[in-house]
Amino acid sequence: MASESQAASSEPAVRRASPAAPGKRPAAPAPSTRWIAPAKVVLFVAAWYPLARLALFALTDRLGANPIEFITRSTGLWTLVFLCITLAVTPLRRLTGVAVLVRFRRMLGLYTFFYAALHFTTYIWFDKWFDVVAVLKDIGKRPFIMVGFAAFVLLIALAVTSPRAMVRKLGRRWQTLHRAIYAVGALAILHFWWMKAGKHDLLLPKIYGAIMVALLGWRLVVWLRGRIAEARQS
Repeated sequence: MASESQAASSEPAVRRASPAAPGKRPAAPAPSTRWIAPAKVVLFVAAWYPLARLALFALTDRLGANPIEFITRSTGLWTLVFLCITLAVTPLRRLTGVAVLVRFRRMLGLYTFFYAALHFTTYIWFDKWFDVVAVLKDIGKRPFIMVGFAAFVLLIALAVTSPRAMVRKLGRRWQTLHRAIYAVGALAILHFWWMKAGKHDLLLPKIYGAIMVALLGWRLVVWLRGRIAEARQS
């Protein structure tokens, strides 16, 4: 590889383009990927904004009359935001043709898990103090909590198997397992909608529900087209 790069650097800076074969267009130059590394840094820093905001609010006494509820709701909402962004990567990649967008998906998925873990920890630790009896009583009164637990368990499985070593180890099973992200999306919306329905405040659940339906619906359409194409070829 080094000899090739050295040979390339010794050639004249301006060269005549080789004539294209008859009936063929010249190959388009490969798009630059230099922007990926700085973009990842920006994304990494920006993803800490929700936590930094909570820390600032805590330091300036702006968490309201019920700080634990404020933190629980905030981390839950940001979990949903990162989940929607993660699920939007593949549609954006296919619609724009920018294949390198997929390189951001793992980081976004891990931040989804991070804020879900904060959401869960705030509830189970600071709200219930690991009191299993209190949690079970709360689930009896508010069943949507169990739906959130189910989504979080699936997210744990996805986060644990996200390293490249696990991708190689699981092989084809990895892709099958990570399709559970669609179930996470459906459960997250159900959890959010059910929680807000008790307060007759469905504006945000409707917005995020519409986004999730669009994202999952797009995947369903792509899957159906693939099956139809396979059926025609067979």
